[in-house]
Formats: sequence, C-alpha cells, structure tokens
Amino acid sequence: ARLFGPAIFEASKLKVLFLGEDHDKHPSKSPRTYTLTHSDITAKLTLAISREINKAQIMGWYSRLQRDEVLAEWKQTKGEMSLHVHCHISGGHWMLDAIAPLRFYIFRKELPVVLEAFRHGDEPLFRNHPELEGAMVWVYFHSNVSEYNKVECWGPLRNAA
Repeated sequence: ARLFGPAIFEASKLKVLFLGEDHDKHPSKSPRTYTLTHSDITAKLTLAISREINKAQIMGWYSRLQRDEVLAEWKQTKGEMSLHVHCHISGGHWMLDAIAPLRFYIFRKELPVVLEAFRHGDEPLFRNHPELEGAMVWVYFHSNVSEYNKVECWGPLRNAA
C-alpha cells in the first residue's frame, strides 16, 4: 500500500481463484464470497471467489500476523443485493492495536483498489448481472479501538470503486 498518492489497481498483479462453484451464477441463487490477500513482498493480490470465505488462504502464520486480508460477501435483503466488506483493523495482538490509526487509514485509502479487484476478478458475474454495479457497498471496520470499530456505507459499487 502506498501511503501517499492515489491508490491504483493493477490487473497484472491480481491472481483470481474460482473455488468450487460455477462463477456465472447470480449471488442471490448461490452464496458468493471474496477472500482477498496481498503479499507485501511481491505486491501481488490473490482473490478467491467461492461460496464461503477461503479459510486456507488466511490461516498461514504471515496472514495471521498481518491480518490485512479483506473479506466480502454478497447478501440479498428485501430483494436488493448488497456487498458487505470486512476489514480487520485491530485486535488479536498488541501490535495491531498500536497501529490501528495507520491501518484504518490504509484500509480506507486502498478500499477502491479492493473493490476494483472484486469487479475485475469476478468480471463474468458483472457482465451477466450489470445491475450489481448499483448494489450498495457496506464496509465493516473491525477493531477493539472504538474509534475505528464502525460500519460505513460507501454507496453504489460503481461509485465506490
């Protein structure tokens, strides 16, 4: 993550894995989740698209230490689809608590890149269901520091990414 300047999505750095489902299915007919991780060493992103969070992708020691994954799921409420995005700001160990303000800043700054990675990586879904571009994006920042433990509505996906 770049601390200064705009966040930029680079498709060449995204690896997409479709796990255990037909990726053309509409999320209202099948649960659909995104598990996005990145490597600080290579700056590459890995996006797993599946029916449930790809726990294997976030269970390694490095992932557990960094906790910089972004998890998301499509939900349908009253006939409307929405994307619910989860970011771990702090909690779990003291180091994350100490840098909660920085982590909150970085997650908020990089979130448009994350959303663009979802759109790019799941392109067949968005091609078949362009109405999802208008789905509301809800971002859950999880922190044991109350100032950063919040939910924000980022508006329609087409504007949030």
